[in-house]
Amino acid sequence: MKTINKFLVGVLFAFFPSLIFAQNKEAEIKNSIQAEEFIFHAQTALPTSGSSRQLTSEYDLKVSKNSVVSHLPYFGRAYSVPYGSADGGLNFTSSKFSYTSKNRKKGGWEITIKPTDVTDFREFSLIISENGYGTLQALTNNRQPISFTGYVTSIK
Repeated sequence: MKTINKFLVGVLFAFFPSLIFAQNKEAEIKNSIQAEEFIFHAQTALPTSGSSRQLTSEYDLKVSKNSVVSHLPYFGRAYSVPYGSADGGLNFTSSKFSYTSKNRKKGGWEITIKPTDVTDFREFSLIISENGYGTLQALTNNRQPISFTGYVTSIK
């Protein structure tokens, strides 16, 4: 009987720190989203046509109260491109944008970001789970939509 109790106590102590860490992480993500201060780190690009592509850690979307900084790649069809444009990605900084966030029924958030001072770009639609993983969809005026999967961290 004592060995069973010792075993149960050992199991509880083994899993208890990971439970506390998970709760702290969820609280940190919730606070970051409510404060509109977070970074979405893209791990996979999912173009409308073609196969998915694994990305390096250098692609992200940084959201703060004053700005949205997009440093994301683009794979897909562009219907028109400005003359002399050498940048094929979704690279811009916006200081004029609308930010809406709403809670999802099964947990997590739906966030819509619409930059108004960037030409040829309509919106980012971001779905984030409670544990910080999410999907980002980018909609532009002259390109096919593209989605990204990744995770959210707070700005430190």
